Amino acid sequence: MVALNAKTVRELPDEVAVPGYDRSRVTVGIVHLGVGGFHRAHQAMYLDRLMAGGEALDWGICGVGVLPADRAMADALAAQDHLYTLVVKHPDGRYEPRVIGSIVDYLFAPDDPEAVVERMAAPSTRIVSLTVTEGGYNLHHVTGEFAADNPDVQHDLMPGRHRGPASG
Repeated sequence: MVALNAKTVRELPDEVAVPGYDRSRVTVGIVHLGVGGFHRAHQAMYLDRLMAGGEALDWGICGVGVLPADRAMADALAAQDHLYTLVVKHPDGRYEPRVIGSIVDYLFAPDDPEAVVERMAAPSTRIVSLTVTEGGYNLHHVTGEFAADNPDVQHDLMPGRHRGPASG
């Protein structure tokens, strides 16, 4: 199997739609925190479709990972020049694969938080978005109630955890 990247994308079979637009002309207009499956199947896909029609080339996406588990997404997207394949399953059972090219950059916040802040504050950035799906609700899998005993929640609740920079 050939790895997906900017050089190999043109080698894919004809039944796989690929970006027909010049991705080097796409500039970041959106910074999105938490690039998961929902984001890639919705916002990124819709922008890719607009770009395929010659529109929205200034609405490229810079994804941002904030959690340790997001390093895997950073590595995967970097290895693929930020391209990925989305497969839509239609009601008639037909599959429609499409390579999405609207994500043009990805920053892993723990490695360089200042770069993330700079990207968010850049004049070209018009939207900072995020997706909160069921994984972010922190509900107990049996009771459905908020899981206050979750180690991440307990860490956030530690005294002094949310003091401003001047407080130290």
